[in-house]
Amino acid sequence: MIIINFKNYVSGAQVLDLVRKIEIYYNKAIVSVPFLDLAQLVKNTTLSVWAQHVDYEEVGRSTGSVIVEHLIGAGAAGSLLNHSEHPLTFADIKKTIKHANEVGLKLVVCVSTLAVVKQLLPLKPYAIAFEDKKLIATGKSITEYDTLLLKKFVAVMKESESLPLCGAGITTGSDVATALTLGCKGVLVSSAVANTQNPEKFLKEVAALV
Repeated sequence: MIIINFKNYVSGAQVLDLVRKIEIYYNKAIVSVPFLDLAQLVKNTTLSVWAQHVDYEEVGRSTGSVIVEHLIGAGAAGSLLNHSEHPLTFADIKKTIKHANEVGLKLVVCVSTLAVVKQLLPLKPYAIAFEDKKLIATGKSITEYDTLLLKKFVAVMKESESLPLCGAGITTGSDVATALTLGCKGVLVSSAVANTQNPEKFLKEVAALV
């Protein structure tokens, strides 16, 4: 599983252009895109389209919030949650996972400590992504710089129904291969695709692993 987080690196027509390249070079990817682009992309790609965040609010008086029902209505298959660039309280994470599970929206919950991983396990999110925020966008892969922690993370996740993923600094096919070897079921990647003049390089390397 490769989840490509576009963040806000691209906008407008650039978003669809990048999606077209991903379709060509690695059409198994999940794309996590800004909410304003989500509904349009769902109609114009065969890729699985996810949101980058979802708010825990109810239908009705929740001005400015992007709620689970909005994402489902727009055709999103899932969403990231608690990314290091959009952290939440554990209470909000818990409520959001419960609601998403009830209505069938997949959530990948980002975490940076094993203690939080253990708290999340009983909540059964679709996946838990272990990230080191110090490595995000540095090109220094978590698979190389946090290998021991990743092994511990995978061990903690072993009996869980949630999928173990990892992210931060993933920039090459080799990084992805190492993550899979360590026991992760996929990775989160951003800069290597969404913030580069040559996204094809990473996509081709990943495609060669399959």
